Amino acid sequence: MAELSEIEQVVRTRLRGLRSALGLSLDELAARTSLSPSTISRVETGKRSISLDILLPLARALQADLDTLLDVSDDGDVVIRPAPDSSGERTTWMLTRPDASTVAVKVRFEPSFQPGEQRVHPGHDWLYVIAGRLRLSLGERQIIVEAGESAEFSTMTPHAFTPVDGPAEVIMLFDRDGHRAHVHHATA
Repeated sequence: MAELSEIEQVVRTRLRGLRSALGLSLDELAARTSLSPSTISRVETGKRSISLDILLPLARALQADLDTLLDVSDDGDVVIRPAPDSSGERTTWMLTRPDASTVAVKVRFEPSFQPGEQRVHPGHDWLYVIAGRLRLSLGERQIIVEAGESAEFSTMTPHAFTPVDGPAEVIMLFDRDGHRAHVHHATA
């Protein structure tokens, strides 16, 4: 019974945290779920039990799946020890776990790196240049991104990357679709 109580407390904390992170008031979340604000408040504070008929609409409205809300497994070793993976003129270090929904990667483009043709794919990319300079080709536009600068763009815009005047090191964040597209392109 103690384990069930622990799971309920974790779920309550996650529900409140997700609502807060999304900037939703009790009234706004209630409008998305057809639950009353007081019901949601009582669930979050532990004054009402959590049942599937309440949990399912809350999870949907908060853009979370039940597995994530109910998972109480130990995170174990939280430190990620990236290993380099070289592919010719490009070295990649995975900075997130393989099952992460958002993927972070460190990439080092060598000066001789020749980009392929510009690609499009579903998703959204964000990058931050750690060192060097990077040419971001977005359709017809050529944008130089300097060390200390970042760029964010829809990956439905044709895009490619090229280091400028030496190596460039970049941290990239993308969703799972973007990760598949970039990894496939890098190994092709």
